[in-house]
Amino acid sequence: MSSIFEQGLPRTPANHVALSPLTFIERTAQIYPDYPAIVYGELRRDWLTTWQRCRRLASALEARGIRPGETVAAMLPNVPAMFEAHFGVPLAGAVLNTLNIRLDAEAIAYMLAHGEAKAVLVDPEFATVIEAAVARLDRKPLIIDVMDALFEGEARRIGDIEYEELLAEGDPDAPYRLPEDEWQAISLNYTSGTTGKPKGVVYHHRGAHLNAVSNILEWAMPHHPVYLWTLPMFHCNGWCFPWTIAAAAGTSVCLRKVEAQKVMTLLVDERVTHFSGAPIVLNGLVNLPDPDKRTLEHPVKVTVAGAAPPASVIAGIETLGIEVTHVYGLTEVYGPVTVCAWREAWDELPLEERARIKARQGVRGHMLEALCVVDAETLEPVPRDGRTIGEILMRGNNVMKGYLKDEQATQAALAGGWYHTGDLAVWHPDGYIEIKDRLKDIIISGGENISTIEVEDAIYTHPAVEEAAVVARPDEKWGETPCAFVKLKPGREETTAEEIIAHCREHLAHFKVPRYVIFSELPKTSTGKIQKFVLRDEARKQ
Repeated sequence: MSSIFEQGLPRTPANHVALSPLTFIERTAQIYPDYPAIVYGELRRDWLTTWQRCRRLASALEARGIRPGETVAAMLPNVPAMFEAHFGVPLAGAVLNTLNIRLDAEAIAYMLAHGEAKAVLVDPEFATVIEAAVARLDRKPLIIDVMDALFEGEARRIGDIEYEELLAEGDPDAPYRLPEDEWQAISLNYTSGTTGKPKGVVYHHRGAHLNAVSNILEWAMPHHPVYLWTLPMFHCNGWCFPWTIAAAAGTSVCLRKVEAQKVMTLLVDERVTHFSGAPIVLNGLVNLPDPDKRTLEHPVKVTVAGAAPPASVIAGIETLGIEVTHVYGLTEVYGPVTVCAWREAWDELPLEERARIKARQGVRGHMLEALCVVDAETLEPVPRDGRTIGEILMRGNNVMKGYLKDEQATQAALAGGWYHTGDLAVWHPDGYIEIKDRLKDIIISGGENISTIEVEDAIYTHPAVEEAAVVARPDEKWGETPCAFVKLKPGREETTAEEIIAHCREHLAHFKVPRYVIFSELPKTSTGKIQKFVLRDEARKQ
């Protein structure tokens, strides 16, 4: 029996509208039509022009036969067309699949086939890869060349039409419409696929809307921010920041390739207020030669995900005048959904202590409904003692719809009404979580669990170390032992493995100390994450 509050109070178009980030660009273009939306080299575009271009893209795709619910892929760096695709493709009712630009033809072909892409936007830098990928497909999608004047290589066209030509076919005043249901898919993002085939993570309009707003709240982002695209837009749809910047009526400073000196120049010249990325981006800025460093005379904030930067990097970044915020998330949750929310009292702490706190993944963002750390077997919450390790579980509107065409994996990931992250963490008494490892990365040596992150933190305190990663190495006696891969700072090449091991003995229990130290470059994904599966294979050969 319904209550009095359900009688004669129907849900109608007047009082219930599907949540979608498409609303943001329509509003901003209406209120701030002449404000800057895109900066790319000498190119400057305002919000009205950008909005019209997005509607041109949507109507042109529809005229070319793209139907609601069909996939449009994009193999693009952080260029203006990639930003426009985040609005133009879903405006057509289609689903945007941003492809990892570092992948080979075989992987791309799998994603295009699995996602049933009907069209592909391609930058000339990746023409050869897309050409080879499409050759593997039974059905060829519509290929749209996105020619870029800032591309320095051979600009070869392989497609059916060029992007600007396609936009010329579209209507700048095409009707604006929201999805009929906010549960409809807005984008498709493939996981890295380091174990088996990549999984296609499906985002819905509601989650994209809410996570975009959450970015503003967690960062206390003011109106009209200037955001530098050091984070790949293909990665979790740029953590939903294309939609965030539209909501905040900000400016997107596009950057084709992340180079430390170029980043520093843009921070100053474009008066950038915000940027995001992995610790490698911060490392690059800190390690710039002094003549290439410039003084920042305005506030700049950076969100960093993945492993927390070592204290020396945080100190270097703070010296440059950049405020660091540590966040955490996964592809399955639209990017970062937790934040190491800062407290003013911590400002007075010594650098090492501040760095230790910043290493925490923190607390849930406003739009994540629940976050907990549980025993992986019983699903009971672990004590908030900062010591007991458990798995991080999440629940909320910014959890994915599921994995495309993989009902079994979807059910496993969302079992019991929670998203199971596969990340292991401790829960501190103040409610902040701190990741200790991935379930697949934890080292079990002689029955004892060893956190690779704890060992890496110890290695990072050695003054000669620039980067470090620790993986399990098979051992006949102990089952597994830690093996460290280390990249040394320039000028510190004389450092030996024995010195690193001795240094670890001063900071760790004996059984946690690496038995092997290998000096090398560390393999990384396109988003700067260290590829531990590659290092595990290498460790087995030692």
